[in-house]
Amino acid sequence: MLGVLGFAASASGVAIQLLPRQFTAGQQHQIEAWQVASRWQTMPAGEIFPASVPYQLPAKVLEDMTPLNLDALRVGIAPQQSDCAKSMTSAAAGAVLGREGCEAVLRATYVDSTRSYVMTVGIAVLPTAAAASSANTGLDRPLLAAARNADGAVQLAAGVQVVRFDGMAGELYDYNRQLSKSFSYGPYVVMYAVGYSDRRPRVPVSQDLYAYGEMTYMAMDVAKSVADTLGTRPASPHCPGSPGC
Repeated sequence: MLGVLGFAASASGVAIQLLPRQFTAGQQHQIEAWQVASRWQTMPAGEIFPASVPYQLPAKVLEDMTPLNLDALRVGIAPQQSDCAKSMTSAAAGAVLGREGCEAVLRATYVDSTRSYVMTVGIAVLPTAAAASSANTGLDRPLLAAARNADGAVQLAAGVQVVRFDGMAGELYDYNRQLSKSFSYGPYVVMYAVGYSDRRPRVPVSQDLYAYGEMTYMAMDVAKSVADTLGTRPASPHCPGSPGC
């Protein structure tokens, strides 16, 4: 009987070694977090920032019965910036990212199909989702929030610096921010700035419902597209089944 029991125990041990490895819930979460956090380095820039991003203007913006489907077109991708502060509009905003361990900022510029509006979308890479959430909260602090000039004009909160290109396109896409916002998604802070392509100074764009609507929906949908590409949770990891995998 002892021999039979010993044989059964040995057979069980061999079977366990040959069966696919089972990850614990904690291991699965750790692997998923690593996969999301490494995407900005492993994915081609053209996948992170696609050549075009569809967006939709709701019927209420158009004062019509049906919405309008449009596309934002990519006009350029900026070189990766490892000094995160240089991609922000203020030293205070850069310091917020620096305190949370910002590794790099990726940026690209898009225009609408009529080239009336231009936007920059930026991704600040943080070490963890908690760090990204904290950094985004820091960007919304009162010190960095909208304030008023002496003449009463509302200023935008600090945020991502617009991308400036050399050559013929440089002047066209060197624009003034009219709207600016950020949000965190996984270990990333996704930021955008959008304005008119004719470089007009900051104006109360909210008084022009169509311009405000198209700027907002274009910028948000481009930012969400980038966020989903980088931050969407991957499939649960599993071992392919070979011994010791």
